Amino acid sequence: MPIFATTVFLSAFLLFQIQPIVAKMILPWFGGASSVWSVCLVFFQAELLLGYAYVHWMHEKLQAHRQMVLHGALLLLSLLTLPVVANPAWLDALPQSPSLSVLLVLATTVGAPYLLLSTTGPLMQAWYARSSLYATSRVQPYRLYALSNLASMLGLLTYPVLVEPLLDLRPQALVWSTGYAVFVAACLATAAVTWRGLHRASDAAGGSEPAPRPSWAECLLWVGLAATATVLLLSITRHLTQDVAPVPFLWVLPLSLYLLSFILCFDAPRYYVRPAFLGALPLALLALDQVMDAGMEVLWLIVLLCGALFVFCMVCHGELVRRKPPVRHLTLFYLMLSIGGALGGAFVGLLAPAVFNAYYELPIGLFACAALVTVVLWPSLQRHWRVLLLLALLAYGARLVDISRSYVQGYQAVMRNFYSQLRVDESTDAVGPVRSMLHGRINHGEQYLEEPHRRQPTAYYCELSGIGRAIRSLPQDRPLRLGVVGLGTGTLAAYGRPGDVMRIYEINDQVLSLARSHFTYLQDSGATIKTALGDGRLVLEADPPQGFDLLAMDAFSGDSIPTHLLTLEALRGYLRHLAPQGLLAVHITNRYLDLEPVMATAAQALGRVAVAYPLRPPEGDLYCRSSTWVLLMTPEQAAQLPPVLAGGKPLTAPAGFRPWTDSFSNLLGILKD
Repeated sequence: MPIFATTVFLSAFLLFQIQPIVAKMILPWFGGASSVWSVCLVFFQAELLLGYAYVHWMHEKLQAHRQMVLHGALLLLSLLTLPVVANPAWLDALPQSPSLSVLLVLATTVGAPYLLLSTTGPLMQAWYARSSLYATSRVQPYRLYALSNLASMLGLLTYPVLVEPLLDLRPQALVWSTGYAVFVAACLATAAVTWRGLHRASDAAGGSEPAPRPSWAECLLWVGLAATATVLLLSITRHLTQDVAPVPFLWVLPLSLYLLSFILCFDAPRYYVRPAFLGALPLALLALDQVMDAGMEVLWLIVLLCGALFVFCMVCHGELVRRKPPVRHLTLFYLMLSIGGALGGAFVGLLAPAVFNAYYELPIGLFACAALVTVVLWPSLQRHWRVLLLLALLAYGARLVDISRSYVQGYQAVMRNFYSQLRVDESTDAVGPVRSMLHGRINHGEQYLEEPHRRQPTAYYCELSGIGRAIRSLPQDRPLRLGVVGLGTGTLAAYGRPGDVMRIYEINDQVLSLARSHFTYLQDSGATIKTALGDGRLVLEADPPQGFDLLAMDAFSGDSIPTHLLTLEALRGYLRHLAPQGLLAVHITNRYLDLEPVMATAAQALGRVAVAYPLRPPEGDLYCRSSTWVLLMTPEQAAQLPPVLAGGKPLTAPAGFRPWTDSFSNLLGILKD
């Protein structure tokens, strides 16, 4: 058993380690953190599904000896693809579609090793079930699946804590490639042990005992339970990290609970105490009504959501384990689970952003969970209980429809696409009516609607802010060239004068649409406004030198900042676009991340000086919000600051803090206490 366990553990650990490694490796090539990571997730889910299908085909069509010969040959061939380092030399040959390009890069870089790793869990269980070890020990092969999920959790938790802070990307890839070679050796050794066991116990031992094939209805139920758990995981994670508390790494908590439910349910069925979890399920479903309650403390909301998710996952995975087939059909069982996971991921990650204007996948997932439990319980219930359960399901569905309506009611506009959901809210304060653009809990700018306040720069961009002072410090006796990465409501356009040119870079076309339709900063500006759609870094790299008097970077307010915009390579590209006396302004306001060390070390490495301008608005000031801007300037500029920029805080690079590069960044190291 130890050699089977070692092989399964290594494969699952490596699966969860390679995902962030290869995704971070190609991130600077394509830009747009959210889109690149989403496409990577689709690729990895598709590979997992293909791997499970391959195992099921082998299990059904090939004798065990032939399986080992075929799989061993593929493992040895996959070593030729090492190390898993993406080669940028052929980047120019990729198609124009970013999504297709990402998929092709992933396929050529890590496709073969990842595919073979994904086969290991179900394949080792199938081999173990056919070996003399199972015939003598009778330890259920399904317990190996619990072990694989434990390894997945460790791979998930160790990457940001141990691997990312200590190693650059290329060493990470080399260490991972060495680990993969060790895995191949372990897998071949497992095949040898199984081969000898088959000779002693015959190919018919263990998992090949006659067993009726599960019905299609049963297979669909497996798919539905697996898909529902995935939908709830992804939708609750999104709600946690956007609408409740945009805390970096908060996504680790729900994913860990999801994996923990797999570990508990597949390791020993006794952990799924069915009466207790089925009894807790209605409470968890009703508790999700509270997620829209803005009066609840954030900590309690996190506890509520994570506790409810654990109940949902335990019920879905517990019922899967209760319905698992004899080991003869375990590959079919895992194939259905992988189909469910892929469908759930595709629904939340690809379909929902294209079809919905709000995050309706959460109520859909909740209703699916309630409906599937109804299906599971239906055969064992008497008629009157069936009627009551059906009425309760219909009432809950009506309640979810009402909740879904609240997602869009009361807002001036609600839009959603691949990048985010945006809402335009309107309220009134002491100055008058004010309109805001929101992404979850992140405010992307606001504007007063009445004169004379309509043209007043507000929020993080007011005249007292670092960016306001920086623009006022520029020569006022000639037209200016200004660059902005991150449009928001277009507030910075309020500083534009006749003759000025402002070039704005924005990745999300819906942000541009809302800035034009619901806010007037762009129309009211005296400057000539030019917009460029696309990832700011990539578009700037493609642009000829712009000669900006000031370039403002404003893309770092959320929980998962685009780190590729803050690396030394990226900053060198920005400096290329500055006029000789131009300023680079970076907005680093963030409740959870301290970006000052990143800016200080980058400035030092680039021969520049970083000066921070934190703002705490005076009491009664309704135009300004607390903000921190950092200006990168030459030492000569820092020595002769104009009066409007006096009083800034020069930043000093902390001892031992490494500058971020395209091959190294460490969000864990800048978390605020």
